Amino acid sequence: MKSKPKVWSMFMLLLIMAVVAAGCGNQANNSAGNNTTATSQPQETGTAAGSDKDIVIAINSNFMTLDPHNASDTHSISAARTMYEGLMGFDENMNVIPVLATEHKISEDGLVYTFTLQENVKFHDGTDFNAEAVKANIARIQDEQNNLRLRKSFAKVASVETPDAKTVVFTLSEPYNAFLNKVAMAPMISPKALAENSADIMKSPVGTGPFMYKEWTQGDRLVVVKNPNYWQAGLPMVDSVTFRPVPENGARIAMLKTGEADFIYPMPTEQVSEVEGQADIIVDTTESTIVRYVTLNTMKKPFDDVKVRQAINYAINKEAYIKVVKSGLGSKLDSTMSSKTQYYSQQTGYDYDVEKAKQLLAEAGYPDGFATEIWGENESETIKGMQFIQQQLALVGIKVEVKSMEGGTLSDQINSVQTPEEAKVQMWYVSWSPSSGDADGATRGLFSSEMFPPAGSNTAYYKNENVDQWIADANKSTDSEEAKAIYADIQKTIWEEAPWAFMGVDQIISGKRSNLEGVKVFPDGSINILKAEVK
Repeated sequence: MKSKPKVWSMFMLLLIMAVVAAGCGNQANNSAGNNTTATSQPQETGTAAGSDKDIVIAINSNFMTLDPHNASDTHSISAARTMYEGLMGFDENMNVIPVLATEHKISEDGLVYTFTLQENVKFHDGTDFNAEAVKANIARIQDEQNNLRLRKSFAKVASVETPDAKTVVFTLSEPYNAFLNKVAMAPMISPKALAENSADIMKSPVGTGPFMYKEWTQGDRLVVVKNPNYWQAGLPMVDSVTFRPVPENGARIAMLKTGEADFIYPMPTEQVSEVEGQADIIVDTTESTIVRYVTLNTMKKPFDDVKVRQAINYAINKEAYIKVVKSGLGSKLDSTMSSKTQYYSQQTGYDYDVEKAKQLLAEAGYPDGFATEIWGENESETIKGMQFIQQQLALVGIKVEVKSMEGGTLSDQINSVQTPEEAKVQMWYVSWSPSSGDADGATRGLFSSEMFPPAGSNTAYYKNENVDQWIADANKSTDSEEAKAIYADIQKTIWEEAPWAFMGVDQIISGKRSNLEGVKVFPDGSINILKAEVK
């Protein structure tokens, strides 16, 4: 945020510039074909950067959706959490905490979950939040015709009962030890909005959250404004928040330096030293659950051979990757999940060994290597990571073509296929964080054979019957030590079969103006703005 000038002539100049800029901005928005503006929400505040109560957050890629039941990328989840809330939520250490529920009880057999709800809470459209609203949301999630990403998380819910307005009882068909975490991933949408506009809820979000939807122009901005009737007293403390997708690292850091942005994430790792020590900028770091990896399509040659996949892991210097791509701000990935994730089990092996990689390639029938391609988003650090992998694999004869795409285009390429045979992806450089905070969130969606795209994110098309069974067994377990042992077996098996090139674990780096407080990046990479405040 820029401080307000005290000299009258400067004030007039800035006022004129602001008017001109506003006119240009409106013209740009009007010409954008995918601009969507809610007509049912109050418009009492302006866009961000208009006053000390308006803030701008620059992020590195676009939001994919504003449907909270269908969001899987971290930025879309961040956006949903500004406007929506669930019965449960997460604190800054990814512990599950009550939000729209005041308390919960679990039966001894792990089948019945009883939630007591907050009273006197309303959705943004004035509809009451109550047990019937919860029931309507779960019905939407479970409806197969809607094909929502959250559906599999609630597949074990056999019934939802509402004995009174403030009590909801979930009965499961079998125990599911990650169920509370999944409940925390299920924001509540106004039942009135669902009845009137369920098919297009992403263009008209209506939740109970601290902020309300104002406008979304895909690729340009998302603006949310203060909910004046928010149920938590004293919150929020800012009038509006504008999210701006800015893929280019240099542009994001420039916005932070000039005050055009109040908060940026991710902070370009190579430029952290450039701003450290500046009085008006603060660099924040957080240990994360975000893992970086390359999926190897195990159903396509040559990646259907485990020796080829193992060779790729030996051929990439992971320590050099952390230094070159992440500027030393991260750590080598030594399992299928981060050490900050529930039931993590450390693995060994795949130390940098070019000769071992060449030997495995020769044994697999590729002594001279082969040609392939790697996909990834078109933001600066991702491109840098793919180029590093390209250079490393070239040393063992693997010729990699780098193909970077805009996030929405890449998502369509991945998820438009209906069968593994249709998949064109060979290698995909990507990151994942279990936003649900549990081992199931770091495992099932990535490695279960039920989670091939578009149902999930198993873009390695990895299938192992033992792993499938272990995932089911771990979910049924009500004994944490038993579940821990099962997840250890899962991680060991996947590590050895190498459906990924295991790269690194991010250290979350964000940058903010020194007068901004309360904006936090959680370990899963989601941005929390509940307590945002400009001092």
